[in-house]
Amino acid sequence: MKTSLPLWIGALLASSACAEFANWTNSEGRTAELELVSVTDESGEKVGQFRMRTGRTTSIKASGLSADDAKRLDEWKSDESGSGSAAAETSASVFDKVLEGNLETLQGKSLRRVSDFKKPSKYYLFYYTASWCGPCQKFTPSLVDFYKEHKPGNDDFEIVLITSDSDEGAMKEYAVDKEMSWPHLKLSRVEKFKKEFKHPGGGIPNLVLTDTEGKLLATSYEGQTYKGPAVVMNHLGSLLKK
Repeated sequence: MKTSLPLWIGALLASSACAEFANWTNSEGRTAELELVSVTDESGEKVGQFRMRTGRTTSIKASGLSADDAKRLDEWKSDESGSGSAAAETSASVFDKVLEGNLETLQGKSLRRVSDFKKPSKYYLFYYTASWCGPCQKFTPSLVDFYKEHKPGNDDFEIVLITSDSDEGAMKEYAVDKEMSWPHLKLSRVEKFKKEFKHPGGGIPNLVLTDTEGKLLATSYEGQTYKGPAVVMNHLGSLLKK
């Protein structure tokens, strides 16, 4: 795949540094912070497979890089990253297409677009909820406490809120009131997400635990029987201890 300017522009240097990422400059002088995960040889030219902070990958030929970075690409060895192509493999997820660029997080008293979403390495916990739902209002503080206890420094999992609100203002007020700091799927993408993944359960609050390939690991429903979200939350807690 040829390098295109939008990919470089979309991956421009992020404000926070990461040991796995480095600055790379293309032949037109544009600099991006990317992770080199593998190098192949195509018709006598080195081609690097790079990962962006969004998790997307792109291939860049040596001829598309500055002279210095083309040399870096030529001299790169897979053991320099400690993970090689495995890094690209673990970053892929069936949820990427829907979630990428469509997540928001709580910043102060507003929901702002996530520009540097770090995908989990093992589990997604999807929280189907709404501001108008009494049982949701009752359960959410427990999930907030769980997140505060288990999430800091832990990239194994991430919670993503899937709202049943029909109003963005209500969605925001709910997030602010309950201090839900995890990512929220944009309201405009909720129906697409539900149609594509069809997770079990028609009622809320509903927690759905999956791996990054979408395999169901636990839900608030057992068949038609509602077991509740605490069962799923506790199951994730046990998995994180292993």
